[in-house]
Amino acid sequence: MQAYIIRRLLFAVVLIFVASVIAFTILKASPGRAGRSDIDPRLSREYIEQQDRLFGLTRSPVLQYLSWLGVLRLFNSAEVSGILQGNLGLSIQYKQPVAEVIEPRIWATLLLNVVTLGFTWMIAIPLGIWAAVKQYRWPDKLLSALSFTGMSLPGFFMALLLLWIFCSTLNLIPPGGLRSHNHEEFTFIGKVLDYGWHLILPVVVLTFGALAGLQRVTRGNMLEVLREQYITTARAKGLNENRVIYKHALRNAVNPLITILGFEFAGLFGGAALLENVINFPGMGQLMLEALRAKDQSLVMSVFLIGSVMLVLGNLLGEILLAAVDPRVSYA
Repeated sequence: MQAYIIRRLLFAVVLIFVASVIAFTILKASPGRAGRSDIDPRLSREYIEQQDRLFGLTRSPVLQYLSWLGVLRLFNSAEVSGILQGNLGLSIQYKQPVAEVIEPRIWATLLLNVVTLGFTWMIAIPLGIWAAVKQYRWPDKLLSALSFTGMSLPGFFMALLLLWIFCSTLNLIPPGGLRSHNHEEFTFIGKVLDYGWHLILPVVVLTFGALAGLQRVTRGNMLEVLREQYITTARAKGLNENRVIYKHALRNAVNPLITILGFEFAGLFGGAALLENVINFPGMGQLMLEALRAKDQSLVMSVFLIGSVMLVLGNLLGEILLAAVDPRVSYA
């Protein structure tokens, strides 16, 4: 297993490098110039050219990429540091280091997605098992209807609907954001409750959408396992039905779900761009849209780099968990 993990990590480095090259090429080939969307037309040409030199935009695309990567710094100490030196670069749009721009957003997105992931798995797996056990009965039909609704209903539309009902009409939950304007005046418990109060809407919307697909996958896996011969044998021996379902059937049905967990782990820092814009949530999705609109090279590439690393680590985590749960899986 240790040798396999090392091989995967070495391959991951190559994969992330190739992906970053492709992303940078697409970004440079897209219409418009970096930082031009928010420049005041009253500014002089000399100032604009000075800003271009400051952010290295006067160089060729190849040198810009190598500078962002930090390769040029290895051969010339006068060059600015890059990814290899732990520097994410300078944001053109915010005129700040990219790390300072990303830090508050990434924690907000991480909090939202971890809470959503926890609720989704705690609810979806029991419902999927229940639907499989009650196949073609009213619980299965009801859950199927809710699942199809969740998969077909766009998240941003559901967010707008909930905003209209619970924010505008009933005034029960805040219309957006992550915390109240007087958040710093609260006690520690009050701050936690304030965060939770603002997370109700996005967590409900994201959980309802993710719940639908995961519940259907769990149901399908359970139905497939429940038809196996060893399940019939276990029941014929007179084993308790709960023991048959939760010890024998679920143990084999959970394997594909672990693979899904690896992909969902990769999305923890991704954010939900449309939803975050609708409810004005200060997360990574909204930040990525703003960066793409402004062609903020360092910011776009850094967010893309974080997503790529999380995708690789998520897949690796899923494979390790799968080998730990299923003794038949071996990476020797």
